[in-house]
Amino acid sequence: MLTVSDLTYKIGARTILDECDVTIMDNWKVGVVGLNGAGKSTLFKLIAGELTPDGGTVEMNAKQRMGMVRQDIPEVETSLLDLVLEAHKEMADLWKQTETEEDPNKIADIYQRLSDMDAYSAPSKASRLLTGLGFTEEQLSEPFSSFSGGWRMRVALAAALFVEPEILLLDEPTNHLDLEAIMWLENYLASYPHTLLIISHDREVLNKCIDHVIHVDRQKIKMYTGNYDTFERERAEALGVQKKMHEKQQTERAHMQKFVDRFRAQANKARQAQSRIKALERMDIVDAVISDRAVHFTFPNPKEISSPMISIDKADIGYTEGEPILNNVYENIDHDDRIALLGANGNGKSTLIKLIADKLQPMNGEVRRSNKLRIGYFSQHQTEELDVSSTPYQEMLTLMRKSIPDVKEPKVRAKLGAFGFSKELADNRISSLSGGEKARLLFAFMSFDAPHLLLLDEPTNHLDIDAREALVQALNNYEGAIVIVSHDPNMVERVADRLWVVRDGGCHHFDGDLEDYRNFTMQARRDQRKKDKEKKDKSPVKTKPTANPQIIEKLEKKIAKLEAQKTELETLMSAEGFYSQPNIDTAKIQETHTKVTADLVAAETEWMAAGE
Repeated sequence: MLTVSDLTYKIGARTILDECDVTIMDNWKVGVVGLNGAGKSTLFKLIAGELTPDGGTVEMNAKQRMGMVRQDIPEVETSLLDLVLEAHKEMADLWKQTETEEDPNKIADIYQRLSDMDAYSAPSKASRLLTGLGFTEEQLSEPFSSFSGGWRMRVALAAALFVEPEILLLDEPTNHLDLEAIMWLENYLASYPHTLLIISHDREVLNKCIDHVIHVDRQKIKMYTGNYDTFERERAEALGVQKKMHEKQQTERAHMQKFVDRFRAQANKARQAQSRIKALERMDIVDAVISDRAVHFTFPNPKEISSPMISIDKADIGYTEGEPILNNVYENIDHDDRIALLGANGNGKSTLIKLIADKLQPMNGEVRRSNKLRIGYFSQHQTEELDVSSTPYQEMLTLMRKSIPDVKEPKVRAKLGAFGFSKELADNRISSLSGGEKARLLFAFMSFDAPHLLLLDEPTNHLDIDAREALVQALNNYEGAIVIVSHDPNMVERVADRLWVVRDGGCHHFDGDLEDYRNFTMQARRDQRKKDKEKKDKSPVKTKPTANPQIIEKLEKKIAKLEAQKTELETLMSAEGFYSQPNIDTAKIQETHTKVTADLVAAETEWMAAGE
């Protein structure tokens, strides 16, 4: 059980959390939600002990382990599989002890503890986690340092899941995952055997994985029972009741104040006036419902043009001549298409979108576009290209003047206002904008001229749940065509009506909905694991390469040590009355003898191979 009592945290004069209380029972799956900046990550760091509270306590069972995804894994040459295995410190330390411990009784205890924690199946478990998160079997033996940032975070996530702490804290675990990996993670977290706290802006993940919600709002936290949809419904109902109570109370207060103002000076009404003044002072004020600053925006609708707007004819697509990423792509895009591109990261989804956006030319084949076609293109990397020293108004003015040289200020501000930019916000420097605000600014830039086709490459990366909902609604009200790459299953399901799968060097139509695709990917993973196992079983045993003298010497010392342990155990087991002594665990000693014998055979085999 995890108990938070009177928890307060401040940064300077600003209070982030104020006297917060919540109790989380063992094995609960809790989603932590709230606006960006509300204090969700701060709450996690206080629970994990990374921050010191200004008041209150966080208490948990001393025997329970707490785990988070590491952000500081050094750039080591350790293989992915070994790095995940090493994350379980106790297990790793026990294996090291088996190499140095000489006391047979202690050795037996070590192997028993390893057996209790299912250490012999640990490599298989670590492998399943890594492949579930998108790594191939071949990549498991590659060094950690050879992978980029997003893939390293997947390794860190796999390590946290492998340890299986009694309390697991996950802060936006889907940020670096593609849709296929998210689908796998949803299933894994739904059956996680211990307590889980997860911060996520992905409502589909929350709906599938959690049974409680902690809402962080205006320096307070409140617990709700149920998944995210249940929380949203209950909160809306509570706010509706509060609004009605507030309105009723304000009407009553106005009536009483009117009486006081009218009769305060009249002697015969003075007592009644004083009574009402005291009643006003005693009244328990119901707060007004303050808007959560939910964002609403609108994509301007284009004039319809003839279909197909774009025709791709047997195109090979890539960046290096002679090495196409996608081959023989043959597709059309019509004015009313809503297409989602699916497929694991690295298979070519962004490459295909760049071809459609005319930012990449085909190596072979042809792409034909309507003469009147206007395209709005959003890339997940464009936020890094913004001029942070400028303002949204200045950038929009520059952009619009390219097509309307004498554009007036009201029209520029109207375009920004459609995406939630007030005059004040539009005149702030871009450097002061949040990630979500920068994303909305890019939406405004890409759509100011009412494009016929919107290309959206991971548009939700910096958006919270409310902003994602606003984007879904805006896209569903838009009357042009859409091609979207997104790792948000909720968005794909609600926006797209056609699915294209980019994989194995091609683009293929998928006949089914997202749930069908989910089942398809899970079956594909099972089939691939089966093929890998069959391949591994059929492959000949590889002998180790010739070792140098130092390795041979090390093996000889190991063999001598194992032989001594084996002899000592056999002497103990052959002693008279061994099996009748009450204080000796004979089964454990026999088990240790079996293990030592097996290790000795393996060491001798390795020594002979090294000698050859």
